Amino acid sequence: MFAVIFVFIFLLHAPELQLPYFWDEAGYYVPAARDLLLTGRLIPHTTVSNAHPPLVMAWLALWWKLVGYAPLVTRTAMLVLAAFSLLGVFRLAERVANTRVAIASTLCTTLYPVFFAQSSLAQVDLAAAGLTFWALSAYVERQFAATALWFTMAALTKETAILAPLALAGWEVLGLLLPKSSVPELWLSDADLESKTSPVQRIASLLIPVLPLSLWYAYHFAHTGYVFGNPEYVRYNVAATLSFTRFLLALAMRVWQISGYLHLWILTVAMLFAMWTLPPHRDSAGERPRIGIPQQMIFYVVILTYTVAMALIGGAVLARYMLSAVPLVIILSVSTLWRRLRFWRAAVACVALAFITAWFWNPPYGFSPEDNLAYRDYVVLHEDGERFLEARYPMARVLTSWPATDEITRPWLGYTTRPMRVVRLENFSLDEVLSAADFRSNYEVALIFSTKYEPGPRVWDRWRTWTELKARFFGFHHDLPPAAVAQILGGHIVFSEQRPGQWIAVIEMERVEEASRFPLSWGWSLGGRGSPCEPELANVCRSSRR
Repeated sequence: MFAVIFVFIFLLHAPELQLPYFWDEAGYYVPAARDLLLTGRLIPHTTVSNAHPPLVMAWLALWWKLVGYAPLVTRTAMLVLAAFSLLGVFRLAERVANTRVAIASTLCTTLYPVFFAQSSLAQVDLAAAGLTFWALSAYVERQFAATALWFTMAALTKETAILAPLALAGWEVLGLLLPKSSVPELWLSDADLESKTSPVQRIASLLIPVLPLSLWYAYHFAHTGYVFGNPEYVRYNVAATLSFTRFLLALAMRVWQISGYLHLWILTVAMLFAMWTLPPHRDSAGERPRIGIPQQMIFYVVILTYTVAMALIGGAVLARYMLSAVPLVIILSVSTLWRRLRFWRAAVACVALAFITAWFWNPPYGFSPEDNLAYRDYVVLHEDGERFLEARYPMARVLTSWPATDEITRPWLGYTTRPMRVVRLENFSLDEVLSAADFRSNYEVALIFSTKYEPGPRVWDRWRTWTELKARFFGFHHDLPPAAVAQILGGHIVFSEQRPGQWIAVIEMERVEEASRFPLSWGWSLGGRGSPCEPELANVCRSSRR
């Protein structure tokens, strides 16, 4: 089954396997893994540490050591983890339902746009989710040593994976505290599973993963002086999110992400329709069974925990943070369709087709390009723009924003052949561009691009209150179009390219011809202490997003 899944997703991702690194890949995960490869240090030094556990970075460093450093190797290594994660989905669905539901659930998870896009990206959320599925499979089978192992590996992949075992431990404690006569059918019965374990053993298996994660944080503190990453990262992802209004807004977004985002609503609406209007289907073996209530409650506990916790913390409300919950929703929904619809296979096929459509069709609302193949458009645009920039202005100082600041100063990310000098801008909003105009003598060329996906005119953005709330709590801003930036900076556009909702442009300043003759040793150094392109300084502001 693993071989079948891997070959299938490898072929699906073949056109994207040699793309340069995208967004947070280039900003944190690939540099951290490269530092581990070159120095053997678990704490990155070419980017500010966010205290993410190092398991995936070690996995990538191992592949680079054995095979070689290249995007193709990186993305193949991540597809191996994606295939293993999908095998975990299959195993979990088979244990709580049956093989037919398992196959359909695995297919839908594979094709779901967020899971599909994340499968080949060098990030940690999908791998942590996959290990969580393996842990849940062991947990419903009452294999507590395996449960502890898988949850430990998940937590050492990404720290937020500790939410699932802690939530289940609380669920076990609640089952012990309630009277024996009250709703006992909500908890797994050891007698039904022919397993004799004490409550202490069950709860201990869920709490064991806390110890290795704590040891990692102790190690991180000993080497950096910070427990949970640099202070700006903690402020952005925890301190700045502790607002009741923001929590309600983020909670609504999280509910949408686990129930309707990128055509997921087609599956959940079909499930609700079947559950409320159709009786269980009967075949030769009798009435088709549902997933057991105790197993369903395990799913609901994990889904609820992730929905609430990810609304409470995390500066960016990214859909990939919910990958540990969405496949559980898919399994529950597919099981309901199988139980109540005679032509359930046709329904699943329609859902799969809708998911594939969402790979290419961008929604009419704002979303992250990393959630479907819009990330490929971003990478291609930046490849074209930065190759033009390097070819025509190799010695110029470039005004740009993250992540292009990394893309043109780190050739090993795959965009340029040698580093260029940069002057960093936070984004291309009106305020930032006006501030850049005040020190235009510090740069000769501007590389500008859409820092957020722009779907065009949006009804919601006409509501001023909603726009203000997004700007206040979620960092929303409008990037100025290239023509407006060129006019403010006093230059003219020499290169531009656009794709749906995204664009990039190069603006030449009046003094560029003279600047292009500067020796590389003149002006600002390439990464010298205190220079604008110094990675240690440039990463502080942007690292909070991850």
